[in-house]
Amino acid sequence: MGEPFQDIITKENRQEPDFSKGILTEEILWYMGRVSSPAVSPDGSTLLYGVKYYDYSKNTGNMELYTLPVEGGTPVKITTTESDELQASWLPDGTGIAFIYPDDRGLMQIFTCAPDGSDRKQLTYSEDDINGFSFSPDGKNVLYTKNVRLEQRIADRYPDLPQANAMIYDDLMYRHWDAWADGTYAHLFVAPFDEPDNAVDLLAGEKFHAPVPSGGGMEETAWSPDGKKIAYCCKRAKGIDFAVSTNTDVFIYDLETGKTENLTEDNLGYDMDPVFSPDGSKIVWWSMKTPGFESDKKRVMIHDFSTGITKDYSEKFDYGGENFVWSREGDKIYFLSCIEATYQIFALDIAAETISQLTRGDHDFNSLVLAGDKLIATKTTHSLPAEIFSINLQNDEEEQLTFTNKEILDKINMGETVKRWVKTTDGKDMLVWVILPPDFDSTKKYPTLLYCQGGPQQAVSQFFSYRWCFKMMSAHGYIVVAPNRRGLPGFGSEWNDQISGDYGGQNMKDYLSAIDALAKEPYVDEERLGAVGASYGGFSIYWLAGNHQKRFKAFIAHCGMFNFESWYGTTEELFFANHDIEGPYWENTPKSYSFSPHKFVKNWDTPLLVIHGGNDFRIPYTEGMQAFDVAQMKGIPSRFLFFPDETHFVSKPQNAILWQREFFRFLDE
Repeated sequence: MGEPFQDIITKENRQEPDFSKGILTEEILWYMGRVSSPAVSPDGSTLLYGVKYYDYSKNTGNMELYTLPVEGGTPVKITTTESDELQASWLPDGTGIAFIYPDDRGLMQIFTCAPDGSDRKQLTYSEDDINGFSFSPDGKNVLYTKNVRLEQRIADRYPDLPQANAMIYDDLMYRHWDAWADGTYAHLFVAPFDEPDNAVDLLAGEKFHAPVPSGGGMEETAWSPDGKKIAYCCKRAKGIDFAVSTNTDVFIYDLETGKTENLTEDNLGYDMDPVFSPDGSKIVWWSMKTPGFESDKKRVMIHDFSTGITKDYSEKFDYGGENFVWSREGDKIYFLSCIEATYQIFALDIAAETISQLTRGDHDFNSLVLAGDKLIATKTTHSLPAEIFSINLQNDEEEQLTFTNKEILDKINMGETVKRWVKTTDGKDMLVWVILPPDFDSTKKYPTLLYCQGGPQQAVSQFFSYRWCFKMMSAHGYIVVAPNRRGLPGFGSEWNDQISGDYGGQNMKDYLSAIDALAKEPYVDEERLGAVGASYGGFSIYWLAGNHQKRFKAFIAHCGMFNFESWYGTTEELFFANHDIEGPYWENTPKSYSFSPHKFVKNWDTPLLVIHGGNDFRIPYTEGMQAFDVAQMKGIPSRFLFFPDETHFVSKPQNAILWQREFFRFLDE
């Protein structure tokens, strides 16, 4: 390891795509390097980050590590290896870096190396994969997470049936997101740095997960500055209780006493992502007040250990907060928040209890760390894949530090994104992004797509997507209309919360307000309108198919809900269904079920492409099958694109490129 191999995927050894057209193509999209969130060296001088490059012809990719001075300059590549170096971070004394990498057994373990990539060593030799890690600030201990088996396998129960292939369940949740429950639980372990396999299990014997599935990582943990305490998040619920609850708490584990304290026992919603203050006297985390509501406002909560008081510092701030970073003095907290369909950096002055906005512009900041008198963040726009920027805290000026994809972007015309405000049917102003094709000519007419967002409460912000890529759609000659309809963050709690229980109501009117307003423009071809979307956006497509009054000529729905009753009975996180569609269909027939798209199929008459993944357990693929079957039985031109090995997303390079090609083949037809 550490030496270059002929078959390793690097920036240099891939086949270059065709740039001759000067516009974005599927191959160019997957040729771009994908920049990870950076880590800052303890002395604040150097950034450590990863860039992943894909070779779609080999259907795989590889991430390598780079260092870069915080002041900017030329990045230095420090690894060239066969696999991804994951979760790279600095050792607390700054003398090296650590990361997760497969060992000779194929198990993911913690490795270390010098800052230049040399002197590579394996730190842990666990019999299980290590999923995440962090070091105590004094460098004496390491905290890591791995799965532990707490339930029998079938082969353990029936030793004479070693080839029996089955799963047996007595309770929920028997599957989550993209994985079936296998009797193992994610636990946190703490151990001396020089004896990492001599570890203490913080949840020994308990059938709970920490970090919290699905997708939780080390951002759910934090070390106190003196290295004597660990904060972590855990949802101490099992079975049905786990499926219907969002009650995740922040716990404090004392390394000296071995005792654990629940810091957030009084709150029955989410409490997540704690961060200690520099002197350890306080801790901040984000909290949701409403039980079962996964998209509630993320309140900025601070607990003062000296007084024992926990306080909401965002009570007068009608937006959420996340990615907390303390100032060196501990008098401020910097964080990210969505405002008007962009993610900006804010600062909380703790003594004054005031929140101010530091950055402005049509962009998204997506991560945040402190380096001296600067904040370091990754930033995207519709035309810019993630790059690393610095923000000077003295004057709020931004400086781009990495230019990973500059050579690519210089060769293509990304077109223009225009910000529009459209009046809704109830007289409110709605922000709508209008993405125009390259070399847009206002005297021509263009086919136009209404983009329906998923979530439902995920902002249509300045994200750069490698699947729902607005600039890819516009490169194919389509205008894209992307409204921030009701039920999205960034416009206050009332706007965000309205959608729950009203799936077929005001937000659908918002969609139609947006497309109707743009259809009046002379450059929009009103006879060639389409609508596309995934997840909640896929549901939106199915609903619009029965209620669009012949506005649209084509629909594309990816992993959408088609029948609320069958979906309720097959999804996994029931707290979401209980909150947003008001509970089980057999209890008092909630009004939300009247919005189920399958109730409007008598009106279907428009060509439909259905896309779904076989390992999507949030919205099982049978929802897509039902929609496709209905379209076929009604004689509607329709197509079913099924990915047996994909989840709610499409992540494998060739599958993703196929997705793009079929997406546009259907629209073009």
